Amino acid sequence: MAQLGELERSIMDALWAAEGSLSATELQETLEERARDTSGKQLAVTTVLTVLSRLEHKGLVVRDRTVRPHLYKASSSHADHTADLMHEILGSSTDRSEVLARFLGQVSPEEAAALRGLLDRPRDGGAPE
Repeated sequence: MAQLGELERSIMDALWAAEGSLSATELQETLEERARDTSGKQLAVTTVLTVLSRLEHKGLVVRDRTVRPHLYKASSSHADHTADLMHEILGSSTDRSEVLARFLGQVSPEEAAALRGLLDRPRDGGAPE
């Protein structure tokens, strides 16, 4: 699972927030609307296309080549992506129990209650309902 740079993260956030697939131009416009409040930098559509190509190569984006312009969508949900990252980080530890203990020491009481509820439910290998 690849770590995301700032522009990659912005593009993925826009794709995760979208109702459906987006073209590179639609993504550029979305990113520019969000950036107006912060940097005011212009973003070229060719830059967006380059980043989309990288994200597709990483398996995070799916491109529909049957239409013009090509349309892009996230290959998985934001929750799935985050869970994969958490699993990867946990798997890279030499002491998983220690990592889990430190993580649990930092969660709020509400998050701890949610985790207890999830752990108490029967596991079917799928996502929570």
